[in-house]
Amino acid sequence: MGNAYSGITRRTLLAGVVTVAAGTTATAATVTTAAASTGAGTGAAPGAQVPTVWHEFTRSPFTHPQIPYIGRAGCRGGARRRPRRRVVLDVRDFGAVPDGTTDAAPAINRAVAAAGRAGGGTVTIPPGTFRIDDVIRVGHSGVVLRGAGSARTTLYATKHLTELIGAYGSRYGGDKSSWSWAGGLIWLAPAARWESLVAAIRAEDWPFEGWTGNRRDEWRTLTTVEAARQGSWTITVADAARLRPGALVLLRLADDPGHTLLEHMSGGGPGPEAYFWDDKTKLNSYVPYEWPVRVTRVQGRRITLERPLPLDVRPEWDPRLTTHVPELSDSGVEGLTLEAVETPQQPHLLDKGYNGVTLQCAYDCWVDDVTVRHADNGFGLVAASACTLRRTRVEGRGSHHPYFCREGSHDNLIEDFTIGRRTTPAPSGTQLHGINVEGLSSYNVWSRGVMEMGTFDSHRGLPFANVRTDITVENNGRHGGDASAGPLFGGRFTHWNIRVTNGRAGLMKIDRLAPHSATVGINEVREFDQIDVPDFSGDLRSRLELYGTTDVVRPRNLYDAQRELDR
Repeated sequence: MGNAYSGITRRTLLAGVVTVAAGTTATAATVTTAAASTGAGTGAAPGAQVPTVWHEFTRSPFTHPQIPYIGRAGCRGGARRRPRRRVVLDVRDFGAVPDGTTDAAPAINRAVAAAGRAGGGTVTIPPGTFRIDDVIRVGHSGVVLRGAGSARTTLYATKHLTELIGAYGSRYGGDKSSWSWAGGLIWLAPAARWESLVAAIRAEDWPFEGWTGNRRDEWRTLTTVEAARQGSWTITVADAARLRPGALVLLRLADDPGHTLLEHMSGGGPGPEAYFWDDKTKLNSYVPYEWPVRVTRVQGRRITLERPLPLDVRPEWDPRLTTHVPELSDSGVEGLTLEAVETPQQPHLLDKGYNGVTLQCAYDCWVDDVTVRHADNGFGLVAASACTLRRTRVEGRGSHHPYFCREGSHDNLIEDFTIGRRTTPAPSGTQLHGINVEGLSSYNVWSRGVMEMGTFDSHRGLPFANVRTDITVENNGRHGGDASAGPLFGGRFTHWNIRVTNGRAGLMKIDRLAPHSATVGINEVREFDQIDVPDFSGDLRSRLELYGTTDVVRPRNLYDAQRELDR
């Protein structure tokens, strides 16, 4: 494969697949094969169609120009098995009562804190309805909050974040509420980060949200990094003395005056080179790009990483490995419903903060079998990476962001998710987005979803190399994003096997909108309502295959197929 990582094999990927010559046109030929196979992976059932771009990908999975390698997305590289906890605590032993009227938040937080002091543990919440009048905070690694199942355990939230913490204004001025895109009534974040954020909000100051803070003053250099190519599993550093296997480090890439880093994130070429970047103040505030990754091996100055490099590493971007805020890891929320008291949805960007579950500065964490009901915003990833959201659902009166992914969140997996149709009409002046991604977030995957409302909300801020696959969507939402945040799409977005039930093209069929992208297996759609023009001029070097076709595309699910690369 030309990479130092030797555990990769194409054997299972290529079984039963007919090899064809790689196409170079925007709409490539497809191959029909009668090779029999079952399952969601790489084999092809009778009548299945295998796109040319898939054959190309199997030959160069870490460097393909349109399809990103996302086979390691999710907690512990997508592993299903989770650590077992020796310490098990029951919230009833700390005073929680499932009567629906007694505030159980203090008891739940005492149990969570006790598990943290023990070095990790599982906090169980039995069946019933527990009222909570405060934020439930998971701030220590190794702590799992576990209900008896989303149909059996309910946390009933009576207050919003503005009431509990304070008004969280926007760093860009105006009367916008940052609770419109941040925070959760269940909030997983390192304790020190959460405490400093709350203190800043109450002092009416802007808190830092990311791995090193908006001022970028919370880090120090571990070592500089030599030039390397995107897709490499190894890097060479100047000094490996402070690196060890298992450590989480931050790869930090700054931009240069010519904005060649932003051009590279957009796929490069004449279009990104001609784009005017200097006035995109919000976008430029997201740089440097910060990518957390674990070290798996140290051999002299040669370092092996648990995932391949997301971008080239070039000297002009001052590449270095740095420290960061201590991460939250191996923590999760399972088996419960978080239901907010039902109130009307607020006007756009004025959310009070009836928000669901947010993971912030979290790595290798998860949410499983959790429903959020009547929320302003459902599930949030804020500077969170390598996390898995599985079997999650947003339902009730309607949300601004059912899912949001921002502030440099990378390598996350959201699978088997549902956005239910709203139960009450949308009030005037409100906005519906959908599965959001923004702020230089990259290599995230949305897989096996049912969206009864919403859209594929690329929210500006140059997100790149993200994948949406095997999703059914009633495409009735609208994307957002300030013009100063720059392009809707960076390079290498992929939409694979998408079923659009209402035929609306916007943000689904992206071959004429996203640079270096792939749209593979989508039913016929047409433009109406919100119509966008490409941010970049000229040939976008995008691919469109199996247009007008769904479900017979093989592989059916791009993420599942890429996972087979690790077998």
